[in-house]
Amino acid sequence: MLTQIRGCRIIDPAAREADSTGDLWIRDEHLQDAPIGDEQPDRIIDARDCVAMAGGIDLHTHIGGGKLTLARLLLGDQMPPWRGARPHTSEDPAESEFLPSASVTAQRYLDMGYTTCFEPAMIPCNARSAHAEMADVRGIDTGGYCLLGNDDVLLSLIADGAEQAIINQYVAWMVAATRSIAVKVVNPGGIHAFKYNARAFDVDTPHPRFSITPGQIVRTLCRAVHEIGLVHPLHVHCSNLGVPGNIESTLATIRAADGYPIHLTHVQFHCYGSDGPHRISSAAEALVSAMNQHRHVTVDIGQVQFGRTVTISADAMHQMENSAFAKPRKSILVDIECEAGCGVVPFRYEQTQLVHCLQWAIGLELLLMIDDPSRVFLTTDHPNGGPFTAYPHLIRLLTDRSFRETAIAEIHPDAAASSSLVGIQREYTLPEIATMTRLAPARILGLTDRGHLQPGGIADVALYTQQADHDRMFAHPQMVLKRGSSVRDHQTSRNAVAAADQTLTAAVDFDPSRLPDFRARYSRHGSFEMDRLWIGDQEMSVIGSEVNAFPMAGRS
Repeated sequence: MLTQIRGCRIIDPAAREADSTGDLWIRDEHLQDAPIGDEQPDRIIDARDCVAMAGGIDLHTHIGGGKLTLARLLLGDQMPPWRGARPHTSEDPAESEFLPSASVTAQRYLDMGYTTCFEPAMIPCNARSAHAEMADVRGIDTGGYCLLGNDDVLLSLIADGAEQAIINQYVAWMVAATRSIAVKVVNPGGIHAFKYNARAFDVDTPHPRFSITPGQIVRTLCRAVHEIGLVHPLHVHCSNLGVPGNIESTLATIRAADGYPIHLTHVQFHCYGSDGPHRISSAAEALVSAMNQHRHVTVDIGQVQFGRTVTISADAMHQMENSAFAKPRKSILVDIECEAGCGVVPFRYEQTQLVHCLQWAIGLELLLMIDDPSRVFLTTDHPNGGPFTAYPHLIRLLTDRSFRETAIAEIHPDAAASSSLVGIQREYTLPEIATMTRLAPARILGLTDRGHLQPGGIADVALYTQQADHDRMFAHPQMVLKRGSSVRDHQTSRNAVAAADQTLTAAVDFDPSRLPDFRARYSRHGSFEMDRLWIGDQEMSVIGSEVNAFPMAGRS
């Protein structure tokens, strides 16, 4: 089937002209050049008043895994019935759905023009469940990051002085076994140290059992990820989340990477100084300066939104401290034996609370001060900083300075006074928004088939009605196409779901001769046989997701 999207404003940073007017052509599931000769389209979409972008990509959003189940059990009385859940409104973006079900998650992402999302903390022993839950997010392509760096086997390998090549093979097997596309580490070594009664753990602190430091873990994993050829750098949740003065730990983590590519996630929570009368301040300038010096560093923000939410994290050490601020006053802390942990703490970000306002300001400072939109990504660390449904609201804050200044005037005055946000003139352009939310996430994950509108790419296309209010514009696209099929059409009020969702993985290789040693270590340190972690093709087929394995860096 040949489709012509006629007369739209095309925003595509991958093109020679990032902002142009013209037609898009789709044959079946893929974009193509305009047909040669007199071939007529089977379908014409009139898009003369629309802005066309590739489908959005969220590289960090918690949409699968046991932590979500625990959160829903804890807060079942706090959430609206799923079938009657209220949609996002720009007036109160964080109140409507802070922990939606899988089906509602899919609806809300598609409603905003997002077509691909990634669960960033997939514990190996829970990977089956996580993939099954993500398969229920119908209409969205998904993927997961394998969580390592607090598992007994890896820590013992590092402590025993294993060669890097051996550790690389262990990491590669884990990625392949769990059908992952990337590797993440949360509070490197700190979750494991918490089980030995450690309550503070910095980048150079020796582990109470293994005597290795978080810095060693970061360096080893960064090198492993790079050497086995994963495109996405090690995805790092730094030490000392939420602690005043933690900018020093964040900068030390960058140094620990030793020049290897590294991605710092929800970095707003790791960007605090300790200056001022309240002993907490913005350290955005220090992080931006470090990024200017270390071009191998990328970040996503974890932007805070005011209103109620729930924080869910493998970082049990800091979730225990945060439980003192729970609203309502209940929480869950879980030790996941030999692998990681989990903490669930309900929370409310208050517009009258100094620290919360400072967090809000720091996130926007980072987004506006990092001048390269391919190195900074728009996330709320859903649901930790707030729901992903706030993205249209955040885009308007970035593109509309007067709107941003009005919002600054409404926060705690001491937070506004101590932030450099007031003096920032920058307004994002639409090509920069498309880079940050489409092209750059695709490239950093090695997804060559999406994030752009170039011939050969899959036809994931969002058509937004052009208007000055970018909150309204990005909250309600006129039409969303997934692989060429219309899945959202606000002109006719018809919604559909694409037939085949994909699980996006990395085509990673490993040396089978190393497996006997890993099995022996796992039998000594693990909770069950290592081979039980392997998720086969048939299992992925049963849950109803088509696996799409992407080549790694340096491979054809």
